[in-house]
Amino acid sequence: MKNARLGFFGKTALPAWEEENGREANVTANVSEADLARQRDFMEQAAEINAGRGAAPLAFVDTYGCQQNEADSEKLRGMLKVMGYEMTRDEAAADVIVINTCAVREHAEQRVLGNVGHLTHTKKAKPDQIICLCGCMMQEAGMAERIRDSYRHVSLVFGPHVLWRFPEYLLSLLQGGKRIFATQASDGVIAEGLPELRDSRVKAWLPVMYGCNNFCSYCIVPYVRGRERSRRPEDVLAQAGMLAGAGYKDITLLGQNVNSYGRDLEGKVDFASLLEQVNAVPGDFVIRFMTSHPKDAGERLFQAMASCEKCARHLHLPFQSGSSRVLSAMNRRYTREDYLRLVEQARRAMPDLVLTSDVIVGFPGETEEEFQETLSLVEQVRFDALFTFIFSPRRGTPAAAMPDPFTREEKQRRFDALVELQNRISEEKHRAYVGSCHRVLVDGTEGEYLTSRTSGGRLVRLKGDPALVGSFRRVRITGSNTWALYGELI
Repeated sequence: MKNARLGFFGKTALPAWEEENGREANVTANVSEADLARQRDFMEQAAEINAGRGAAPLAFVDTYGCQQNEADSEKLRGMLKVMGYEMTRDEAAADVIVINTCAVREHAEQRVLGNVGHLTHTKKAKPDQIICLCGCMMQEAGMAERIRDSYRHVSLVFGPHVLWRFPEYLLSLLQGGKRIFATQASDGVIAEGLPELRDSRVKAWLPVMYGCNNFCSYCIVPYVRGRERSRRPEDVLAQAGMLAGAGYKDITLLGQNVNSYGRDLEGKVDFASLLEQVNAVPGDFVIRFMTSHPKDAGERLFQAMASCEKCARHLHLPFQSGSSRVLSAMNRRYTREDYLRLVEQARRAMPDLVLTSDVIVGFPGETEEEFQETLSLVEQVRFDALFTFIFSPRRGTPAAAMPDPFTREEKQRRFDALVELQNRISEEKHRAYVGSCHRVLVDGTEGEYLTSRTSGGRLVRLKGDPALVGSFRRVRITGSNTWALYGELI
Protein backbone atom coordinates (compact mmCIF):
# COMPACT_ATOMS: atom_id res chain seq x y z
CA MET A 1 0.00 0.00 0.00
CA LYS A 2 1.79 3.05 -1.29
CA ASN A 3 0.67 5.58 1.33
CA ALA A 4 0.38 3.26 4.30
CA ARG A 5 2.28 3.62 7.55
CA LEU A 6 2.98 0.92 10.09
CA GLY A 7 3.36 1.75 13.77
CA PHE A 8 3.39 0.09 17.21
CA PHE A 9 2.11 1.70 20.38
CA GLY A 10 3.73 1.07 22.93
CA LYS A 11 -16.49 0.83 38.09
CA THR A 12 -19.24 2.86 36.31
CA ALA A 13 -22.72 3.51 37.74
CA LEU A 14 -25.36 1.23 36.28
CA PRO A 15 -28.01 2.95 34.16
CA ALA A 16 -31.61 2.08 34.99
CA TRP A 17 -31.85 -0.10 31.88
CA GLU A 18 -28.94 -2.18 33.12
CA GLU A 19 -30.22 -2.43 36.69
CA GLU A 20 -33.46 -3.92 35.43
CA ASN A 21 -31.52 -6.65 33.65
CA GLY A 22 -29.24 -7.37 36.58
CA ARG A 23 -25.95 -6.80 34.74
CA GLU A 24 -22.87 -5.90 36.74
CA ALA A 25 -20.69 -2.89 36.05
CA ASN A 26 -17.52 -3.44 34.09
CA VAL A 27 -14.06 -2.99 35.55
CA THR A 28 -11.70 -2.21 32.70
CA ALA A 29 -8.72 -4.54 32.30
CA ASN A 30 -5.73 -4.38 29.98
CA VAL A 31 -4.29 -7.41 28.22
CA SER A 32 -1.13 -8.41 30.06
CA GLU A 33 2.29 -7.87 28.54
CA ALA A 34 2.86 -11.63 28.70
CA ASP A 35 -0.24 -12.28 26.58
CA LEU A 36 0.77 -9.57 24.09
CA ALA A 37 4.26 -11.09 23.90
CA ARG A 38 2.67 -14.42 22.98
CA GLN A 39 0.80 -12.75 20.12
CA ARG A 40 4.04 -11.17 18.90
CA ASP A 41 5.60 -14.62 18.95
CA PHE A 42 2.70 -15.97 16.89
CA MET A 43 3.24 -13.16 14.38
CA GLU A 44 6.91 -14.11 14.07
CA GLN A 45 6.01 -17.77 13.50
CA ALA A 46 3.49 -16.82 10.81
CA ALA A 47 6.08 -14.56 9.18
CA GLU A 48 8.53 -17.49 9.04
CA ILE A 49 5.92 -19.69 7.36
CA ASN A 50 5.11 -16.97 4.82
CA ALA A 51 8.79 -16.25 4.15
CA GLY A 52 9.15 -19.82 2.93
CA ARG A 53 6.60 -19.23 0.18
CA GLY A 54 8.92 -17.14 -1.96
CA ALA A 55 6.73 -14.24 -3.13
CA ALA A 56 4.99 -12.39 -0.29
CA PRO A 57 1.40 -13.61 0.24
CA LEU A 58 -1.44 -11.12 -0.19
CA ALA A 59 -4.15 -10.04 2.27
CA PHE A 60 -7.38 -8.12 1.73
CA VAL A 61 -9.15 -6.38 4.65
CA ASP A 62 -12.67 -5.18 3.83
CA THR A 63 -14.37 -2.86 6.34
CA TYR A 64 -18.04 -2.08 6.93
CA GLY A 65 -19.53 0.39 9.38
CA CYS A 66 -18.21 3.08 11.68
CA GLN A 67 -14.89 4.77 12.29
CA GLN A 68 -14.19 2.39 15.18
CA ASN A 69 -14.33 -0.47 12.69
CA GLU A 70 -11.91 1.46 10.48
CA ALA A 71 -9.54 1.77 13.43
CA ASP A 72 -9.88 -1.96 14.16
CA SER A 73 -9.06 -2.74 10.53
CA GLU A 74 -5.88 -0.69 10.81
CA LYS A 75 -4.81 -3.08 13.56
CA LEU A 76 -5.75 -6.12 11.48
CA ARG A 77 -3.71 -4.82 8.56
CA GLY A 78 -0.84 -4.01 10.90
CA MET A 79 -0.76 -7.54 12.29
CA LEU A 80 -0.99 -9.01 8.79
CA LYS A 81 1.90 -6.84 7.65
CA VAL A 82 4.09 -8.07 10.51
CA MET A 83 3.10 -11.64 9.59
CA GLY A 84 4.57 -11.13 6.13
CA TYR A 85 1.53 -10.16 4.05
CA GLU A 86 1.26 -7.40 1.48
CA MET A 87 -2.09 -5.70 1.05
CA THR A 88 -4.33 -6.04 -2.00
CA ARG A 89 -7.82 -4.96 -3.05
CA ASP A 90 -8.24 -8.02 -5.29
CA GLU A 91 -10.29 -10.70 -3.53
CA ALA A 92 -9.36 -13.32 -6.13
CA ALA A 93 -5.62 -12.75 -5.61
CA ALA A 94 -5.73 -12.64 -1.80
CA ASP A 95 -4.33 -15.49 0.28
CA VAL A 96 -6.17 -14.14 3.34
CA ILE A 97 -9.46 -12.22 3.28
CA VAL A 98 -10.69 -10.49 6.44
CA ILE A 99 -14.18 -8.94 6.43
CA ASN A 100 -14.74 -6.59 9.37
CA THR A 101 -18.51 -6.39 9.76
CA CYS A 102 -21.13 -3.96 11.09
CA ALA A 103 -24.35 -4.87 12.92
CA VAL A 104 -25.99 -1.44 13.23
CA ARG A 105 -28.37 -1.81 10.26
CA GLU A 106 -29.87 -4.72 8.40
CA HIS A 107 -28.72 -3.42 5.01
CA ALA A 108 -25.05 -3.70 6.03
CA GLU A 109 -25.63 -7.27 7.20
CA GLN A 110 -27.23 -8.28 3.91
CA ARG A 111 -24.32 -6.78 1.96
CA VAL A 112 -21.83 -8.71 4.09
CA LEU A 113 -23.64 -12.02 3.68
CA GLY A 114 -24.01 -11.47 -0.06
CA ASN A 115 -20.31 -10.74 -0.45
CA VAL A 116 -19.32 -13.70 1.74
CA GLY A 117 -21.48 -15.97 -0.38
CA HIS A 118 -19.72 -14.68 -3.51
CA LEU A 119 -16.36 -15.71 -2.02
CA THR A 120 -17.20 -19.36 -2.67
CA HIS A 121 -15.89 -18.67 -6.18
CA THR A 122 -12.53 -17.25 -5.00
CA LYS A 123 -12.15 -20.12 -2.53
CA LYS A 124 -12.87 -22.67 -5.27
CA ALA A 125 -10.25 -21.10 -7.54
CA LYS A 126 -7.74 -20.77 -4.67
CA PRO A 127 -8.40 -23.66 -2.22
CA ASP A 128 -5.75 -22.52 0.29
CA GLN A 129 -7.38 -19.11 0.64
CA ILE A 130 -8.27 -18.30 4.28
CA ILE A 131 -11.53 -16.35 4.72
CA CYS A 132 -12.12 -14.62 8.05
CA LEU A 133 -15.16 -12.77 9.41
CA CYS A 134 -14.89 -10.45 12.41
CA GLY A 135 -16.51 -7.37 13.91
CA CYS A 136 -19.82 -6.56 15.55
CA MET A 137 -22.03 -8.71 13.34
CA MET A 138 -20.23 -11.84 14.51
CA GLN A 139 -21.30 -11.17 18.12
CA GLU A 140 -25.01 -11.16 17.27
CA ALA A 141 -27.01 -14.03 18.71
CA GLY A 142 -27.06 -16.97 16.30
CA MET A 143 -24.80 -15.37 13.69
CA ALA A 144 -21.75 -17.57 14.36
CA GLU A 145 -23.93 -20.67 14.06
CA ARG A 146 -25.38 -19.37 10.79
CA ILE A 147 -21.89 -18.86 9.39
CA ARG A 148 -20.76 -22.26 10.64
CA ASP A 149 -23.64 -24.08 8.96
CA SER A 150 -24.26 -22.08 5.78
CA TYR A 151 -20.87 -20.63 4.85
CA ARG A 152 -18.53 -23.60 5.03
CA HIS A 153 -15.78 -21.76 3.13
CA VAL A 154 -15.28 -19.38 6.09
CA SER A 155 -12.42 -20.62 8.30
CA LEU A 156 -12.29 -18.02 11.10
CA VAL A 157 -14.99 -16.06 12.92
CA PHE A 158 -14.19 -13.78 15.86
CA GLY A 159 -15.69 -10.81 17.69
CA PRO A 160 -14.24 -7.37 18.51
CA HIS A 161 -13.28 -8.46 22.04
CA VAL A 162 -10.62 -10.89 20.84
CA LEU A 163 -9.26 -9.00 17.84
CA TRP A 164 -5.89 -8.89 19.62
CA ARG A 165 -5.72 -12.70 19.34
CA PHE A 166 -5.95 -12.64 15.54
CA PRO A 167 -2.28 -13.75 15.08
CA GLU A 168 -2.92 -16.83 17.23
CA TYR A 169 -5.99 -17.81 15.23
CA LEU A 170 -4.40 -17.20 11.83
CA LEU A 171 -1.26 -19.14 12.76
CA SER A 172 -3.39 -22.12 13.77
CA LEU A 173 -5.04 -22.10 10.33
CA LEU A 174 -1.69 -21.74 8.56
CA GLN A 175 -0.54 -24.82 10.45
CA GLY A 176 -3.55 -26.81 9.24
CA GLY A 177 -5.85 -26.28 12.21
CA LYS A 178 -9.63 -26.64 12.12
CA ARG A 179 -12.18 -23.83 11.70
CA ILE A 180 -12.21 -21.36 14.61
CA PHE A 181 -15.24 -19.62 16.10
CA ALA A 182 -14.24 -17.17 18.87
CA THR A 183 -17.43 -15.26 19.68
CA GLN A 184 -17.88 -15.89 23.39
CA ALA A 185 -19.80 -13.19 25.26
CA SER A 186 -17.46 -10.67 26.90
CA ASP A 187 -17.29 -7.07 28.00
CA GLY A 188 -13.83 -6.98 26.50
CA VAL A 189 -10.37 -5.84 27.46
CA ILE A 190 -7.94 -3.25 26.09
CA ALA A 191 -4.90 -4.40 24.16
CA GLU A 192 -2.15 -1.80 23.85
CA GLY A 193 0.81 -2.02 21.53
CA LEU A 194 -0.74 -3.73 18.51
CA PRO A 195 0.78 -2.76 15.15
CA GLU A 196 -1.32 -0.51 12.94
CA LEU A 197 -1.19 -0.02 9.19
CA ARG A 198 -2.89 3.19 8.07
CA ASP A 199 -4.08 4.12 4.59
CA SER A 200 -3.58 7.85 5.11
CA ARG A 201 -0.51 9.96 5.81
CA VAL A 202 -2.71 12.91 6.81
CA LYS A 203 -5.60 11.61 8.93
CA ALA A 204 -5.51 9.20 11.85
CA TRP A 205 -8.10 7.49 14.05
CA LEU A 206 -7.20 7.43 17.75
CA PRO A 207 -9.56 5.29 19.88
CA VAL A 208 -9.83 6.52 23.47
CA MET A 209 -12.46 4.06 24.66
CA TYR A 210 -14.49 1.05 23.58
CA GLY A 211 -18.00 -0.27 24.23
CA CYS A 212 -21.17 1.45 25.40
CA ASN A 213 -23.30 1.55 28.55
CA ASN A 214 -26.25 3.48 27.16
CA PHE A 215 -28.53 0.72 25.85
CA CYS A 216 -30.63 2.90 23.57
CA SER A 217 -33.63 0.72 22.84
CA TYR A 218 -32.91 0.48 19.09
CA CYS A 219 -29.15 -0.11 19.27
CA ILE A 220 -27.26 -3.41 19.16
CA VAL A 221 -23.84 -1.90 19.92
CA PRO A 222 -23.75 -2.50 23.73
CA TYR A 223 -24.62 -6.15 23.14
CA VAL A 224 -21.90 -6.75 20.55
CA ARG A 225 -19.13 -4.37 21.73
CA GLY A 226 -19.54 -4.77 25.48
CA ARG A 227 -19.39 -2.30 28.32
CA GLU A 228 -17.53 1.00 28.29
CA ARG A 229 -13.81 0.73 28.89
CA SER A 230 -11.39 3.64 28.66
CA ARG A 231 -7.77 3.59 27.61
CA ARG A 232 -5.37 5.02 30.16
CA PRO A 233 -4.72 8.70 29.43
CA GLU A 234 -0.96 8.13 29.30
CA ASP A 235 -1.49 5.55 26.51
CA VAL A 236 -3.73 7.93 24.56
CA LEU A 237 -1.24 10.79 24.94
CA ALA A 238 1.71 8.60 23.93
CA GLN A 239 -0.08 7.61 20.74
CA ALA A 240 -1.17 11.19 20.05
CA GLY A 241 2.46 12.29 20.40
CA MET A 242 3.62 9.55 18.03
CA LEU A 243 1.00 10.53 15.43
CA ALA A 244 1.84 14.22 15.66
CA GLY A 245 5.55 13.42 15.44
CA ALA A 246 4.93 11.28 12.36
CA GLY A 247 3.29 14.25 10.64
CA TYR A 248 -0.40 13.44 10.94
CA LYS A 249 -2.43 16.64 10.71
CA ASP A 250 -5.97 15.46 11.52
CA ILE A 251 -6.40 13.24 14.59
CA THR A 252 -9.88 11.98 15.49
CA LEU A 253 -10.50 10.71 19.04
CA LEU A 254 -12.94 7.80 18.88
CA GLY A 255 -15.47 6.25 21.23
CA GLN A 256 -19.06 5.06 21.13
CA ASN A 257 -19.70 7.88 23.61
CA VAL A 258 -16.54 9.88 24.21
CA ASN A 259 -18.26 11.98 26.89
CA SER A 260 -18.23 8.91 29.16
CA TYR A 261 -14.46 8.64 28.94
CA GLY A 262 -12.68 8.00 32.24
CA ARG A 263 -15.61 6.86 34.37
CA ASP A 264 -14.10 3.38 34.67
CA LEU A 265 -10.60 4.65 35.48
CA GLU A 266 -9.07 5.47 38.82
CA GLY A 267 -8.35 9.14 39.34
CA LYS A 268 -10.22 12.20 38.19
CA VAL A 269 -10.07 12.27 34.42
CA ASP A 270 -12.89 13.04 32.02
CA PHE A 271 -13.10 13.61 28.29
CA ALA A 272 -12.81 17.39 28.55
CA SER A 273 -9.54 17.08 30.49
CA LEU A 274 -8.26 14.46 28.01
CA LEU A 275 -9.07 16.88 25.18
CA GLU A 276 -7.04 19.58 26.93
CA GLN A 277 -4.09 17.18 27.38
CA VAL A 278 -4.12 16.11 23.72
CA ASN A 279 -4.27 19.79 22.77
CA ALA A 280 -1.01 20.29 24.70
CA VAL A 281 0.82 17.65 22.61
CA PRO A 282 3.44 19.48 20.49
CA GLY A 283 2.69 19.77 16.78
CA ASP A 284 0.45 21.49 14.26
CA PHE A 285 -2.65 19.33 13.93
CA VAL A 286 -6.43 19.40 14.25
CA ILE A 287 -8.25 17.42 16.96
CA ARG A 288 -11.66 16.01 16.11
CA PHE A 289 -13.79 13.56 18.09
CA MET A 290 -16.88 11.43 17.84
CA THR A 291 -19.37 10.59 19.04
CA SER A 292 -20.91 12.70 21.80
CA HIS A 293 -24.09 11.62 23.58
CA PRO A 294 -26.29 14.60 24.53
CA LYS A 295 -27.03 13.21 28.00
CA ASP A 296 -23.33 13.56 28.90
CA ALA A 297 -22.44 16.74 27.00
CA GLY A 298 -22.42 20.16 28.65
CA GLU A 299 -20.65 23.40 29.49
CA ARG A 300 -17.45 21.66 30.65
CA LEU A 301 -16.97 20.05 27.22
CA PHE A 302 -17.94 23.15 25.28
CA GLN A 303 -15.57 25.39 27.25
CA ALA A 304 -12.73 22.90 26.76
CA MET A 305 -13.40 22.88 23.01
CA ALA A 306 -13.45 26.68 22.92
CA SER A 307 -10.18 27.00 24.86
CA CYS A 308 -8.24 24.37 22.85
CA GLU A 309 -6.79 26.05 19.77
CA LYS A 310 -6.24 22.69 18.02
CA CYS A 311 -9.79 21.46 18.61
CA ALA A 312 -11.99 21.60 15.51
CA ARG A 313 -15.00 23.87 15.72
CA HIS A 314 -17.21 20.93 14.90
CA LEU A 315 -19.57 19.02 17.17
CA HIS A 316 -21.39 15.89 16.07
CA LEU A 317 -24.26 15.62 18.56
CA PRO A 318 -26.90 13.03 17.58
CA PHE A 319 -30.46 14.03 18.52
CA GLN A 320 -32.28 11.06 16.85
CA SER A 321 -35.79 12.53 17.27
CA GLY A 322 -37.40 15.89 17.91
CA SER A 323 -40.13 14.31 20.05
CA SER A 324 -39.57 13.91 23.80
CA ARG A 325 -42.02 11.00 23.82
CA VAL A 326 -40.05 9.16 21.14
CA LEU A 327 -36.75 10.01 22.84
CA SER A 328 -38.07 8.39 26.02
CA ALA A 329 -39.07 5.27 24.07
CA MET A 330 -35.57 5.25 22.60
CA ASN A 331 -34.09 5.36 26.13
CA ARG A 332 -32.03 8.39 25.17
CA ARG A 333 -32.41 10.02 28.62
CA TYR A 334 -32.81 13.62 27.49
CA THR A 335 -35.74 15.64 26.16
CA ARG A 336 -36.20 17.90 23.17
CA GLU A 337 -35.80 20.86 25.49
CA ASP A 338 -32.58 19.44 26.95
CA TYR A 339 -31.12 19.09 23.48
CA LEU A 340 -32.04 22.62 22.43
CA ARG A 341 -30.45 23.92 25.63
CA LEU A 342 -27.21 22.12 24.77
CA VAL A 343 -27.18 23.63 21.29
CA GLU A 344 -27.60 27.10 22.79
CA GLN A 345 -24.75 26.49 25.26
CA ALA A 346 -22.43 25.14 22.59
CA ARG A 347 -23.06 28.02 20.19
CA ARG A 348 -22.64 30.55 22.97
CA ALA A 349 -19.20 29.08 23.75
CA MET A 350 -18.27 28.77 20.04
CA PRO A 351 -20.22 31.12 17.75
CA ASP A 352 -18.46 29.66 14.70
CA LEU A 353 -19.42 26.08 15.61
CA VAL A 354 -20.37 23.66 12.83
CA LEU A 355 -23.07 21.33 14.17
CA THR A 356 -23.96 17.94 12.65
CA SER A 357 -26.23 15.19 13.93
CA ASP A 358 -27.92 11.81 13.43
CA VAL A 359 -31.66 11.27 13.19
CA ILE A 360 -33.82 8.16 12.89
CA VAL A 361 -37.07 8.31 10.93
CA GLY A 362 -39.85 5.79 11.55
CA PHE A 363 -39.04 4.61 15.07
CA PRO A 364 -41.79 2.17 16.13
CA GLY A 365 -44.93 4.10 17.01
CA GLU A 366 -43.66 7.49 15.82
CA THR A 367 -46.74 9.43 14.71
CA GLU A 368 -46.98 12.03 11.97
CA GLU A 369 -47.20 14.74 14.64
CA GLU A 370 -44.05 13.45 16.32
CA PHE A 371 -42.23 13.40 12.99
CA GLN A 372 -43.28 17.02 12.47
CA GLU A 373 -41.54 17.76 15.80
CA THR A 374 -38.34 16.40 14.26
CA LEU A 375 -38.77 18.67 11.24
CA SER A 376 -39.39 21.68 13.47
CA LEU A 377 -36.26 20.93 15.52
CA VAL A 378 -34.21 20.75 12.33
CA GLU A 379 -35.67 24.09 11.22
CA GLN A 380 -34.91 25.64 14.59
CA VAL A 381 -31.36 24.33 15.01
CA ARG A 382 -30.33 24.57 11.34
CA PHE A 383 -27.69 21.86 11.32
CA ASP A 384 -24.85 22.11 8.85
CA ALA A 385 -25.43 18.48 7.87
CA LEU A 386 -27.44 15.46 9.00
CA PHE A 387 -26.92 11.71 8.79
CA THR A 388 -30.43 10.38 8.28
CA PHE A 389 -31.64 6.80 8.68
CA ILE A 390 -34.90 4.87 8.45
CA PHE A 391 -35.37 2.72 11.56
CA SER A 392 -33.82 -0.74 11.15
CA PRO A 393 -34.96 -3.31 13.76
CA ARG A 394 -32.13 -5.22 15.43
CA ARG A 395 -33.02 -8.59 16.86
CA GLY A 396 -32.45 -8.67 20.61
CA THR A 397 -33.08 -4.97 21.21
CA PRO A 398 -36.28 -3.73 22.94
CA ALA A 399 -37.30 -1.62 19.93
CA ALA A 400 -37.44 -4.69 17.70
CA ALA A 401 -40.40 -5.98 19.73
CA MET A 402 -42.32 -2.67 19.83
CA PRO A 403 -45.61 -2.31 17.87
CA ASP A 404 -44.95 -0.55 14.57
CA PRO A 405 -48.16 0.30 12.70
CA PHE A 406 -46.63 2.49 9.98
CA THR A 407 -45.67 1.15 6.57
CA ARG A 408 -42.29 1.38 4.89
CA GLU A 409 -43.85 3.69 2.29
CA GLU A 410 -44.99 6.12 5.00
CA LYS A 411 -41.55 6.09 6.57
CA GLN A 412 -39.91 6.68 3.18
CA ARG A 413 -42.17 9.70 2.58
CA ARG A 414 -41.11 11.17 5.92
CA PHE A 415 -37.46 10.39 5.23
CA ASP A 416 -37.61 12.15 1.87
CA ALA A 417 -39.22 15.22 3.49
CA LEU A 418 -36.45 15.37 6.09
CA VAL A 419 -33.70 15.03 3.49
CA GLU A 420 -35.29 17.75 1.34
CA LEU A 421 -35.44 20.10 4.32
CA GLN A 422 -31.85 19.47 5.40
CA ASN A 423 -30.54 19.79 1.84
CA ARG A 424 -32.14 23.24 1.61
CA ILE A 425 -30.59 24.29 4.93
CA SER A 426 -27.16 22.90 4.00
CA GLU A 427 -27.24 24.72 0.67
CA GLU A 428 -28.18 28.00 2.39
CA LYS A 429 -25.47 27.63 5.01
CA HIS A 430 -22.85 26.76 2.41
CA ARG A 431 -23.86 29.76 0.27
CA ALA A 432 -23.09 32.01 3.23
CA TYR A 433 -19.44 30.90 3.10
CA VAL A 434 -18.88 32.46 -0.33
CA GLY A 435 -16.40 35.33 -0.10
CA SER A 436 -15.00 34.28 3.28
CA CYS A 437 -11.47 33.05 3.95
CA HIS A 438 -10.53 29.92 5.92
CA ARG A 439 -7.56 27.85 7.01
CA VAL A 440 -8.02 24.36 5.56
CA LEU A 441 -6.15 21.09 5.67
CA VAL A 442 -5.53 19.71 2.17
CA ASP A 443 -6.20 16.01 2.67
CA GLY A 444 -6.46 14.38 -0.75
CA THR A 445 -7.31 14.52 -4.42
CA GLU A 446 -10.58 13.96 -6.27
CA GLY A 447 -10.36 14.03 -10.03
CA GLU A 448 -9.10 17.47 -11.07
CA TYR A 449 -9.54 18.88 -7.56
CA LEU A 450 -7.67 18.87 -4.29
CA THR A 451 -9.93 18.09 -1.35
CA SER A 452 -9.58 19.97 1.92
CA ARG A 453 -11.46 20.51 5.18
CA THR A 454 -12.20 23.57 7.23
CA SER A 455 -11.89 23.45 11.02
CA GLY A 456 -15.61 22.74 11.04
CA GLY A 457 -15.14 19.77 8.75
CA ARG A 458 -16.69 21.35 5.65
CA LEU A 459 -15.39 19.89 2.38
CA VAL A 460 -13.65 22.45 0.16
CA ARG A 461 -12.62 21.52 -3.40
CA LEU A 462 -9.89 23.61 -5.01
CA LYS A 463 -7.34 23.56 -7.80
CA GLY A 464 -3.67 23.16 -6.93
CA ASP A 465 -0.54 21.04 -6.87
CA PRO A 466 -1.08 17.54 -5.37
CA ALA A 467 2.15 18.16 -3.43
CA LEU A 468 0.03 20.37 -1.15
CA VAL A 469 -1.71 17.29 0.33
CA GLY A 470 -0.91 17.17 4.03
CA SER A 471 -0.46 20.92 4.47
CA PHE A 472 -2.55 23.71 5.93
CA ARG A 473 -3.43 26.50 3.50
CA ARG A 474 -5.54 29.66 3.44
CA VAL A 475 -8.36 29.64 0.88
CA ARG A 476 -11.07 31.99 -0.26
CA ILE A 477 -14.48 30.39 -0.83
CA THR A 478 -15.69 31.12 -4.36
CA GLY A 479 -18.69 28.82 -4.76
CA SER A 480 -20.86 26.21 -3.09
CA ASN A 481 -23.57 23.59 -3.44
CA THR A 482 -25.52 21.44 -1.00
CA TRP A 483 -22.64 19.11 -0.20
CA ALA A 484 -19.40 21.06 -0.68
CA LEU A 485 -17.63 24.40 -0.98
CA TYR A 486 -15.29 25.51 -3.75
CA GLY A 487 -12.31 27.72 -3.14
CA GLU A 488 -9.07 29.18 -4.39
CA LEU A 489 -5.67 29.30 -2.70
CA ILE A 490 -4.69 32.65 -1.23
